[in-house]
Amino acid sequence: MRDLSALPNLNIALVQTTLAWHDRQANLEHFEQLLEQARGADLIILPEMFTTGFSMESETLAEAENGPTSKWLRTQAAQLDAVITGSVIVQAADGSHRNRLLWARPDGEVWHYDKRHLFRMAGEHNHYTPGERQVQFELKGWRVRPLICYDLRFPVWSRDAQDTDLLLYTANWPGARRQHWNRLLPARAIENLCYVAAVNRIGTDGKGFAYTGDSQVLDFQGETLLSAGEADGVFQVVLNAADLQAYRTRFPANLDADTFELT
Repeated sequence: MRDLSALPNLNIALVQTTLAWHDRQANLEHFEQLLEQARGADLIILPEMFTTGFSMESETLAEAENGPTSKWLRTQAAQLDAVITGSVIVQAADGSHRNRLLWARPDGEVWHYDKRHLFRMAGEHNHYTPGERQVQFELKGWRVRPLICYDLRFPVWSRDAQDTDLLLYTANWPGARRQHWNRLLPARAIENLCYVAAVNRIGTDGKGFAYTGDSQVLDFQGETLLSAGEADGVFQVVLNAADLQAYRTRFPANLDADTFELT
């Protein structure tokens, strides 16, 4: 296992707010105002489909891979000297529509993860193409693995085979299933021996579904470090690498984990 003792602490900011339905410009302007409150963070996390709300109108709302939101994220990341991430509706180079998390770095690079598990109860699987692979990003030496909303329900896909330090979930998780969100997130932290950061939206979307937030950060024992409840705003917390190292040394359950391959 890696030695994390030399890693700096990681300051992360969660942006929990309402989303304007199908109005990219209004959402970008809204987030631009909020992002100033996140200055000083190393990583800023936005909700799933943060420019549109959780919409199945992929044909009319999809942006090109290097579209306006990607350019906006690069600008904001450079201005704030932070990684900014969240998912948007993208038309990939092969013509498929993806629920794609963009990871915009201050140096101008944009990496991505495509949502693997598409929410069939809303028909997402009929309008989007699922992702084919897990990804892992590095930030200040920390290994960060992003996932999107419904992915949370699937422990095999969430299971760590790559020594992840931070699992990141960005979501539009309805209040009707609030209890599931609040129970599954600690489970993912505990089973993976890592921090978990999860950002959800609040408010009501264009289809009348209500969202209750509960954006949160959990430590490697599933203990709450930050809980936003139903509040609107920017919430920051610092993750301690030494604490993670100490716990993994004291309780190395990963050494007894089952081996498997994802196909």
